This record gives sequence, structure tokens and C-alpha cells, in this order.
Amino acid sequence: MKLIAGVDEVGRGCIAGPVIASVVILINHVPGLRDSKKLTTLQRNKLSTLIMQNSYFSFGTASVQEIDEINILQASLLAMKRAILNLSVKPEKVLIDGVHKPDLDLDTQTIIGGDSLVDEISAASIIAKVYRDNLMIEIDKKYPEYGFSKHKGYGTKEHKQAILNYGSTPIHRVTFKGVLN
Repeated sequence: MKLIAGVDEVGRGCIAGPVIASVVILINHVPGLRDSKKLTTLQRNKLSTLIMQNSYFSFGTASVQEIDEINILQASLLAMKRAILNLSVKPEKVLIDGVHKPDLDLDTQTIIGGDSLVDEISAASIIAKVYRDNLMIEIDKKYPEYGFSKHKGYGTKEHKQAILNYGSTPIHRVTFKGVLN
């Protein structure tokens, strides 16, 4: 069996919180895989558990500080690289959602819309989304006035109003439009 890894990230469009990447090598078929954005929260949570039971997987993170320091694209690539290097097995080929790929000494290929086309990338998008959403729900407990459990760090009207009312927190990306410096 050829070890094909799928990679995706979540959180690029947020104004708060880290960017999370995940990589998945499916060992067994998992039915119902598709782009995480096309699934309900319940479907994503169920699939995430199934994916992790039927694959090799790992996560990579780039912190808010890294995002502000090196920009969101470079931070996303760094999170992807960390996820891939954290895998317990070495993939023979790495398929990455999008047009950019991290600098690695592996056979890599980018696929635009890969999260809708390749099961391994769909699986990576699902577990990354569930992981980051759960992280933002935990962060919400520390900063409940911002509503992170609802918007997960995206720049919603309510989130931007909370920043105006309370200022930014250490998990806000201060280089992003909509965040007070």
C-alpha cells in the first residue's frame, strides 16, 4: 500500500487564534468524506473520530505571534510542515490543498480544491477544523465576552464589536485588519 498523505489547514481567514494544519494517511476507507465546510458540526465531529481511528495523522500549529511575525501564508506553510514532520510514518507522496506547499524533501503536489477532490485532504480538513474549533471553545472560557465559541475567531460583526468594546487579547492577530493594535 502506497502511503499517500493529505494536508489541509484551517484558520487562515481568522483574526484570532492559531492556524492549524493536519495531515492524514488513511489506512481504511472512511465513508462520507468531503470538504469540512460542507458538513455540519455533528457530522464533522463523528467523521473526525472515525478518521483518527482509521489513519495515521498529526497536527501542526503556527501561533498568533508567528502569524504576526511572518504573515499568514508563511505561518500556514510552517504549520503544514510541522504536521508532516510530526507524522509517525513517512509518506511516499503528500497532496496539499491549495496552490502553496511547504519546503520539504518529500514528493509533494498541490491540488486546488483538494478538500473536495481527495479523501486524504478531506480527512485532513475535517480533523483540523474539529481540532481548531475545540481549541477556540476552550479559549472562549478565558475570554467569554468575545464569543469565540460561536465565531471561532473569524471577523464577524459581533467579534469586531467585542474588540472595540474590550480591546484585543493576546490571541488576536494584531497585524490583521479589524484588530486594534
